[in-house]
Amino acid sequence: MAGRRKANGEGTIFQRADGRWCGSGYVLAADGTRKRICVYATTRREAADKLATKLADSNRGLVVAADPNLTVGDYLTAWLTSVARHRLRATTYVTYESLVRRFLIPGLGHRKLATLTVRDVRTFLDRIATVCQCCTWGWDTKRDPNHPRADRRPRCCAIGACCGKHIRPATIRYIRAVLSAALADGVREDILARNVASPVRLPTPRSDFQPFTAGEARRYLLAAAYHRHGPLFELALRTGLRQGELLGLRWDDIDLDAGHLYVRRTLARTRGGHTFQPVKTHRSARRIVLPRDCVTSLKRYRIRQDIDRREAGDTWKESGLVFTTGIGTPMDPAAVYRHHQDICDLADVRYIRFHDLRHTCATLLLEQGVDLVTIKDLLGHAQIHTTADVYSHVRLRMQRAAIESMGDALDSEDDPEADNDSDDPTHS
Repeated sequence: MAGRRKANGEGTIFQRADGRWCGSGYVLAADGTRKRICVYATTRREAADKLATKLADSNRGLVVAADPNLTVGDYLTAWLTSVARHRLRATTYVTYESLVRRFLIPGLGHRKLATLTVRDVRTFLDRIATVCQCCTWGWDTKRDPNHPRADRRPRCCAIGACCGKHIRPATIRYIRAVLSAALADGVREDILARNVASPVRLPTPRSDFQPFTAGEARRYLLAAAYHRHGPLFELALRTGLRQGELLGLRWDDIDLDAGHLYVRRTLARTRGGHTFQPVKTHRSARRIVLPRDCVTSLKRYRIRQDIDRREAGDTWKESGLVFTTGIGTPMDPAAVYRHHQDICDLADVRYIRFHDLRHTCATLLLEQGVDLVTIKDLLGHAQIHTTADVYSHVRLRMQRAAIESMGDALDSEDDPEADNDSDDPTHS
């Protein structure tokens, strides 16, 4: 018996070559015309239900069809505002917004969203990986040619040269992840047929952090002892706390008599000012045993803060924070970076990122034979494979040293047991 004929407007359901089911029909567009749309699903029933919902919305006069002229830039801007802002932590949203504004919109913003391809995304990522960021953003033109430090003077496009400062591989992967997250939402909402960023494969970046050696770390700590905010940097190097965790510490998180502290929140600077947030995972919320030197320096720092409070008088802003400005307000991450540079100058050590103090802590602990589980708990990693992956090169170096040490023993011509054996009557 012949099946029921579909009424006009019911649409069509069919299976694609890739196995997915597609529902196709005509719905109301923004310009008042009717345009064909497609919805996708893993089963026929799901595709039919999705299409029926779209058609019902269209019949009620709702605009359903996506604008075929919608650009990637307009879509990403709308996605940040309507989706990402409500889903992400404030600090993560700031990072997403920055990557969209600085890289994705300048590079892909003019492309039509509907015609964006895997090749477009791959070509874009390859291109930004090879462009000098100093030249792109004009950083060199902002440097002072008369600065006393050579590394602060122009050395790139401002003098007709190129320093070749490229985006870190980890940042390239982050840019792809942001684009993929945005396009995945487009697929879920049937704006897009597929996520063209998902198939793009990038090489696994090599670890690019540069921790201090033990000697450099000692000189850094000696210099930090002379700095007003030295305890912050000592705590960073000795315990591996993240910058946000350090700036979010309150005095009631620290028990100086018992010699430990609790990590409960982070502090970050967002467009709305300083923002306190709970730590990202339950593993990040942790108790840390304080080294004796840190206990001593924190006691002195609290006395210094009490003096600041009295001198500031009515201008003091009570926050309960451990590390503050001279009037009690939270320290800005940019100020932390400047203080870190000053300490590096005083210590006469090479410049590393502030976050590399955390890597220095973990690296030195590994080299002292501390097990990975203990280091994972100290750093607040959710999974031990994170610790193992991040510091795999350190473990490989230690493994190589151990193998070489065994080789030295096997190659030695001294055999003390040989002399002992000659006196053993069982060997006669």
